[in-house]
Amino acid sequence: MLELAPGWSTDVTRGPDWLFVRLRVSSPDWLDASGLAQSVWAILEQQFARRLVLELDELPHLSSSLLGELVRLSKRVRAKGGLIRLCGLSEENLEMLQLMRLDGCFPHFSSRADAVKGFRPSQPR
Repeated sequence: MLELAPGWSTDVTRGPDWLFVRLRVSSPDWLDASGLAQSVWAILEQQFARRLVLELDELPHLSSSLLGELVRLSKRVRAKGGLIRLCGLSEENLEMLQLMRLDGCFPHFSSRADAVKGFRPSQPR
């Protein structure tokens, strides 16, 4: 487990062509995600990775601060020709992503394996 920005920790796993980062809240100040994008970017740089799956199944709530950091991280990853995918969002957090109209920026998948494959079941419109 690695400590990230204040209030945040992570587990990092390397897979073929992908880096998996599971975000965890490690203190009561977790609503402030300042510096999280820079911390995750530093991990990507250390691992020489450009494809990232963020595992968010342990997050109780997507705060506006966290969403802002995810947008910053996404822009940086994409500017370097990389990919970013999310997996494990709770129904409430997925609704928040949709409410903020960020679901198009962050492809969400039910599992790490689906995120790597890019597989999402067909959804009725």
